[in-house]
Amino acid sequence: MAILEVNNLGKNFGKTTVLNDISFCLEKGKTLAIIGSSGSGKTTLLRCLNFLERPTKGQIIVNGNTLLDDSHGKLSERELRKKRLHFGMVFQNFNLFPQYTALENVTLATKLMAKESPNYKSDKKQLLEEIDNKGKELLDKMGLSERMDHYPHQLSGGQKQRVAIARALALNPDILCFDEPTSALDPELTGEVLKVIRELAEQNTTMIIVTHEMAFARDVADYIIFMDDGYIVEQGPAKELIDNPKEERTKQFLTKY
Repeated sequence: MAILEVNNLGKNFGKTTVLNDISFCLEKGKTLAIIGSSGSGKTTLLRCLNFLERPTKGQIIVNGNTLLDDSHGKLSERELRKKRLHFGMVFQNFNLFPQYTALENVTLATKLMAKESPNYKSDKKQLLEEIDNKGKELLDKMGLSERMDHYPHQLSGGQKQRVAIARALALNPDILCFDEPTSALDPELTGEVLKVIRELAEQNTTMIIVTHEMAFARDVADYIIFMDDGYIVEQGPAKELIDNPKEERTKQFLTKY
């Protein structure tokens, strides 16, 4: 069964259409890579999925729950925050809070959410301790156990991105989303971030990755979507699409890599 269903999704900015009739499914535990030239709509699609942008039309279903359809009116900020919890987002420029340590960055959102628990006042100490322990486990999993008390300015780009991945995982999202996670890194640091994503794929973490790393997409993703000018031109199994693209536009794009 699909963990994610996207049907006829569209997005306009004023009179400009940036997403046209986007439809696809993703099964639980699988990895989807989205490829295409700059300006093809990849990042906008990712931002629409996690409601950082409000789609103009279409339907988004996660685990059988309809998060968006054309009949929904304007959503409140509280409703949007709740819907975003289904998706963990890792940005290309890390977006860490500079005034907080690595551990504090990872645990901040979870601690804020814990305050809404009816038992927060009575169980505060235990709740915060559990959140800190989970944060430490995630940072250890990212190979950052010795960097937990470091601030972002004390970390390399690759370390910052691994903190950002741990932060996204801390909220137990259904789907982990990456927006070109290595584009701000030099080649040496790119490898350490891709290694973490590869390990997550091996652990059957459900992921959507916008990437320009074609070899990585071919080897790690289960499926690939190729976008151009706001449309899905071609989609299918990763190795099949990369090695034997059917559409001429896909072939032209892949010859550059």
